[in-house]
Amino acid sequence: MVSGNLAIKIRLSVMNFIEFAVWGAYLISMGMYLGSNGLGDMVFWFYTVQGLVSIFMPALIGIVADRWIPAQKTLSLCHLLAGGFMIATGIVASGFGSDLPFGLIFTLYTISVAFFMPTIGLSNSVAFNVLEQNKMSTITDFPPIRVFGTVGFIAAEIFVNFVAIDGVTIQHSYYQFYLSGLLSVILAIYSLTLPNCPVKKDQKASSISEALGLNAFKLFKSKQMAIFFIFSMLLGVSLQITNSYGTSFINAFQSVEQFAGDFWAKNPTFLISISQCAEALCILMIPFCLKRFGIKGVMLMAMTAWVFRFGFFGIGDTATPGFILLILSCIVYGVAFDFFNVSGGLYVDQQTDTSMRSSAQGLFMLMTNGIGASLGTFIAGKFVVNKLVYNPAIEADPAAQLSGWHISWLIFAAYALIVAILFAIVFKDTKKPAPEISTAEAVDNIGGGDDFVGENTSAL
Repeated sequence: MVSGNLAIKIRLSVMNFIEFAVWGAYLISMGMYLGSNGLGDMVFWFYTVQGLVSIFMPALIGIVADRWIPAQKTLSLCHLLAGGFMIATGIVASGFGSDLPFGLIFTLYTISVAFFMPTIGLSNSVAFNVLEQNKMSTITDFPPIRVFGTVGFIAAEIFVNFVAIDGVTIQHSYYQFYLSGLLSVILAIYSLTLPNCPVKKDQKASSISEALGLNAFKLFKSKQMAIFFIFSMLLGVSLQITNSYGTSFINAFQSVEQFAGDFWAKNPTFLISISQCAEALCILMIPFCLKRFGIKGVMLMAMTAWVFRFGFFGIGDTATPGFILLILSCIVYGVAFDFFNVSGGLYVDQQTDTSMRSSAQGLFMLMTNGIGASLGTFIAGKFVVNKLVYNPAIEADPAAQLSGWHISWLIFAAYALIVAILFAIVFKDTKKPAPEISTAEAVDNIGGGDDFVGENTSAL
């Protein structure tokens, strides 16, 4: 007989598993599919728009869940709409073969992600609410539940990499949109079976600007906080680049004779999934590193890791022993992503008054995953990759395209190095002792919450 608390944990774990499987079904492989079917020079728009809608949609949907429609029903409605439009994206893509129409597909996709991105915060909100109703701890009981989100994302990646339909793996076909949409619809139905999360009818009304966390911009009056948030945005530039182009780059090796039969060249989504595995493992290192090196030290480690993340891609290949560099790139990604998100969140918490805690965290996420990630994906795509890879002058030469990929990654590595050096020089440590943090708290910090304005596009 399953105990009541265990049953609740299982139900919430299933919710998290499906929530992130929806994302993992297409996030990593979509750029490769689009790039191979006539939209290589438009890939950056599909990833840029995720950051743009994350600036305002989570907050607006959060208001709905707080005041009018219970969170689990809002979650269901959002997934139903997101899934429907994602399936519509797949239907349109299926009718155009290798010459995809940008306008229609991008419009349907944008509407889908506009409703999906708020569900990350909503799923956290539902979990917190249900745990509190059952007198369970959000600090100790939520992290193990949230880990199943990472497992779901990785499972979806591996599934689309190895499962084929009509002789073509899902990672190379429009079926990835069908899969994501179907999972959203399943979660929409499943969400309605979850315990009710009552709306806060007596909650004091707040303005849209307060809901969006815009009142936290007053923190820019502090020179040190202004410097921190600016660097958060500069580092956020790096967040979506490998999600956008990682699999496209690895897939390009198949078009070059000397690499055509390599295992990793044929399984790019599987290779990138190592990044998410590294994320889960690097969480365990955070408490020790914070205690040993302090917040600034950990943040510098994260920035340096981005240099290696891009640099290893820039010099690696899918043959032996070059593939080791690609794997190392995926491993250091865990440090690059986890360390900055956790230490950055803790720094903001340390430096702000408790009355502005949620707004300040929202501003941190807005600068990194909203403005930073959107700008980074747009600039990387339009002014680097489109010039060096998806350039009509070289598209007929696979070797030249592959060379363009390598140069692109080295440019991104150089950018990350400059940001790290400037941060080391400009940012002054407050000399406050690094806070004690448990592994559970680290997972919780990465997972975010319903108070965050933007959700990280790789927060796994």
